[in-house]
Amino acid sequence: MELLWKRNLFVLWTGVFFCSMAFSMSVPFLSLFISNDLHVESHLTLWSGLSFGITFLASALIAPFWGSLADKYGRKPMLLRSGFALCAIYILTSFVQNPYELIAVRILSGLLAGYVPAAIALVGTNTPENKVGYALGIMATASASGNIIGPMVGGIMSGYFGYRTTFMLSGAVVLISAFIALFGIKEEKFDRNRVRSHVIDDLKQASRNRPLFNQLITVMVISASIMLIEPLLSLYVLDMGVSHEDASLSSGIIFSAVGIATVLAAPQWGKIGAKIGFRKTLMIGLLGGGIGNVLQFFFHNLIAFGVLRFVYGLFFAAVYPSLNALIVRATTPDFRGRAFSLNQSFTQLGTLTGPIVGGGLAGFVSIPVVFILNGILLLITAGTIRLQDLRNNRSKSTTVGH
Repeated sequence: MELLWKRNLFVLWTGVFFCSMAFSMSVPFLSLFISNDLHVESHLTLWSGLSFGITFLASALIAPFWGSLADKYGRKPMLLRSGFALCAIYILTSFVQNPYELIAVRILSGLLAGYVPAAIALVGTNTPENKVGYALGIMATASASGNIIGPMVGGIMSGYFGYRTTFMLSGAVVLISAFIALFGIKEEKFDRNRVRSHVIDDLKQASRNRPLFNQLITVMVISASIMLIEPLLSLYVLDMGVSHEDASLSSGIIFSAVGIATVLAAPQWGKIGAKIGFRKTLMIGLLGGGIGNVLQFFFHNLIAFGVLRFVYGLFFAAVYPSLNALIVRATTPDFRGRAFSLNQSFTQLGTLTGPIVGGGLAGFVSIPVVFILNGILLLITAGTIRLQDLRNNRSKSTTVGH
């Protein structure tokens, strides 16, 4: 068991790295793709938000179905399904001719994707309890590392060869993730004889588990906050005076700044969380992320903005490993796979809401104002968690007093 979980961690880290790299090579540049290749001029921010968000609506609706299959047949088949499907979808995207076709392909992506959540669930269910926090911290660096390399490669590729060629390359890169899962993963903890669960029953069980349900709501809010900004970053780079020719590379550098910070900080936050508690670590990440977003309102120079995004990433790197560790702590092993499936659904609901709201807001207020609203949302979330802890401590004191 000791050797197996370490091997799976290494293999899944590599697979998630390539999957995240494929995503960040092309998808963050959808706004520019819609503008340049699909020639959309009116309601550009709204189309950008919709093209991001519709994928995550489809994914949120289908995730519990894939989760029930994963509990019965294992997470490895889900890795294979999503890896090979994403390869085909990226290639299809390179052929779309109008925003309606793009929306259709993005819906298909949401229905068939899910490599990274399946990988995290496999790590969470096949790692010894005392190593889960460490393993999830390491897994966070996989996505972040891919998000460092991807935007840089995507920015260069799209600048020289165009966005369509970049989508084709994304398909080739994610195919590596599929083959890594096919030949490298060995999974143990699943029961083929288990009766498949129903989504409603899983939701009822999760709602009765107050700590778990609170984490799911927090995941949804935080996912919305991230995607409130992400579709707008490329457009904001243009607003700062960068030319269309240089926008892809400059945007890639901005996206990479957060990824670099996450790679540096996430393993350290995992260790800190194990010492001081993952809820405290989550609070620190949310406070730092919220303040960092508010400060972005005041920086309109590309270099200064990139530095601030890096500092924001150092703090925000604490958030997702802490949330995943808290979900592990709040669930029993027999429900953990389904809990991560619900976590994916709540994540996707937030990821759906964020870009649509962000795109809509950007039509009425300036993009820097959206940064402030995003920061306030994270600070409110941190405050809510603190109030929950104070209320729980007060209840425990009252119980002990009686």
